[in-house]
Amino acid sequence: MVVETLTRDPDAEARADLIFHALADTTRRDILRRAIQGDRSVSALARDYPISTTAIQKHVAVLERANLVTRTRRGREQLVQSRPDTLAEAHQLLEEIEVLWRDRLTRFEALLADSPDESNPN
Repeated sequence: MVVETLTRDPDAEARADLIFHALADTTRRDILRRAIQGDRSVSALARDYPISTTAIQKHVAVLERANLVTRTRRGREQLVQSRPDTLAEAHQLLEEIEVLWRDRLTRFEALLADSPDESNPN
């Protein structure tokens, strides 16, 4: 059996791991949705969840390490801003994986079409 692999840059693979790890959590995905709608302060984000501000800061830090958001200071507030270019990178990776699976399914269908039908003795 031949295993298909994508020849990808190890740095790109590490970035993908960070992105998908960050997106694997419901709260982080929700924080990202809110940041996409407009800049939000960490304290404003914290008011929307039944967890501490410190916990929200930790979630934002994971998103920031994945480069999905940036934090900037405005006075005493830390504003969370989305990074759409990083989402586009994740989308591109998912599209590449989809193409591989569609190709694999097409080849599998062709194999099935070429194989003799065992239920039909003729």
